[in-house]
Amino acid sequence: MENGENYHSSSSSLANQYSAIPSRPGTAAERKAGGWKSIKYILGNESFEKLASMSLIANITVYLSTKYNLSGIFLVTVANVWSGFSNISSLAGAFVSDAYLGKFYTLLFGAIASLLGMGIMTLTAGISSLRPLSWNQNSETERSHVPQSWQLGILFSGLGLLSIGAGGIRPCNIAFGADQFDTRTEKGRAQLESFFNWWYFTFTVALIVALTGVVYIQTNVSWALGFAIPTACLAFSIAIFLLGRHTYINIEPQGSVFSDMLKVITAACRKRGIRMDGPDFYDPPVTEAEQKLPRTDRFRCLDKAAVITSHDELTSQGSAKNGWGLCSVQQVEQLKCLIAVLPVGISGVVALMTMDQNNTFGILQAMQMDRSIGKNHFMFPPGWMNIVSMVALSIWIYVYERIYLLQARKITGSSSDKRLSMRQRIRVGIVMSIFAMIVSGFVEIHRRNMALKQESFISPASVFWLIPQFSLSGLTEAFAAVAIMEFLTMQLGENMRTVAGAIFFLCLSIASYVGSIVVNVVHSVTGKSGKFPWLGGHDLNKNRLDYYYFFLAALAGLNLMYFQFFASHFVLNSPQDSHDTREDNHDFATFH
Repeated sequence: MENGENYHSSSSSLANQYSAIPSRPGTAAERKAGGWKSIKYILGNESFEKLASMSLIANITVYLSTKYNLSGIFLVTVANVWSGFSNISSLAGAFVSDAYLGKFYTLLFGAIASLLGMGIMTLTAGISSLRPLSWNQNSETERSHVPQSWQLGILFSGLGLLSIGAGGIRPCNIAFGADQFDTRTEKGRAQLESFFNWWYFTFTVALIVALTGVVYIQTNVSWALGFAIPTACLAFSIAIFLLGRHTYINIEPQGSVFSDMLKVITAACRKRGIRMDGPDFYDPPVTEAEQKLPRTDRFRCLDKAAVITSHDELTSQGSAKNGWGLCSVQQVEQLKCLIAVLPVGISGVVALMTMDQNNTFGILQAMQMDRSIGKNHFMFPPGWMNIVSMVALSIWIYVYERIYLLQARKITGSSSDKRLSMRQRIRVGIVMSIFAMIVSGFVEIHRRNMALKQESFISPASVFWLIPQFSLSGLTEAFAAVAIMEFLTMQLGENMRTVAGAIFFLCLSIASYVGSIVVNVVHSVTGKSGKFPWLGGHDLNKNRLDYYYFFLAALAGLNLMYFQFFASHFVLNSPQDSHDTREDNHDFATFH
């Protein structure tokens, strides 16, 4: 690739940086690599892996509803808990990657676990005895055939393996791609920022092309064949990943940052009574593979963990005798970086929670709308609505990278990119989440009123009325999710990239769990009063889903205020800002 050749010179210093690392598959000691030469394999692997996982995520609500007879709150809870566990397992994946396996092998083993999980899902679809008896989806009567516990056990084992696989893939794929660029140079930082967008763009385009066929096959042809195709795609993604193994810059595991953070907290608590008058800090040099973090004055109570109170705490070589009693400045600053990103993470949780609604309630709306198209009455699969979000996301990224940035350079006459800041993109994403919930509420009013007027389970309202809310959901992801992912990766530093990936997916996990809690609380509260509860049961016509959407719009509005007046102060406008500048933005966060 031409870009890979252009990057060759700027990556040579990065290759030399890792020359002392013991040789393993794809280490920089064996060859000069990295940059876009490696990224093409990583993006190829990511595209097919996401094709496999998203073809299940996009249609899991329909599958559980039509084949396992799950309904109402239980259906939403199962989907949210599975999604949440898939994301929270990223913390374990980040720990294993940093402490033992490294990103390459964690990605590989995660992909194998996902392949096994997808294989089990294919068996549940292909063997009818593994599922309960089917029921009439359009019937207004409650379902009589419920799945047996052993049937649910097999189903949950497949979903569990997929979650374990996701735990290995999700925290490492972004970090592994970021490792291929030399962010010490301006060119490398610009390439990394483009990588975040193209990372989203490439697999999204692949999903748009492939999910139209896969979801249609699942819904209208065969669930077994519809699950076998993603299983084959997972196998293909593993093959692509292994093909590029000799081109990767593969950083060896340096030890888990999570254990270091626990040591800092323990040491700071032990030394909470010491005075900070001209202290002597334990600040040994870091390895070549690590990024040195300078000491800052924010969260100063944690600095006590690095204060040398007695020379007995050091060995004759000058190292700490007890890592739980004396920590390095580097370890303390890593924990400070993590604490500093939490306010933005909280704001991201609310935005991501609103984005999740279309994966559950949006699909349920589609299932109770007119999905016939043309004279032949082609039935539009409900899972296809997720493609609308992907199209909106892809269009924006393409316009941003190929049109907006080029025009901005022409207008200003500058050769540098005039990119939107992280603050601007997160703020716009939150605004999009508000609009998405408001539009969803009004569309549900229209859908429900037409269904009640016709006294029909299926509303005569066209499923295409859902396009605006799914488009706004895609723009929420394009602005907020991409910016938050970039924010975490850039502001946590090079040696904490797997942690950044884990935190991003932890935010998704928390969003799923919080969404599940909100659904159950709203169902419990509204079910006790009024003729129609907001949520519950398999018939949306008997609910007031529109009220729930408006309630979420209000939460999103509060989230915008929280970000504007508090969390935005923790976001640097430029990744080139130093840690000293970061401290200036966080003066009010300093602990004494």
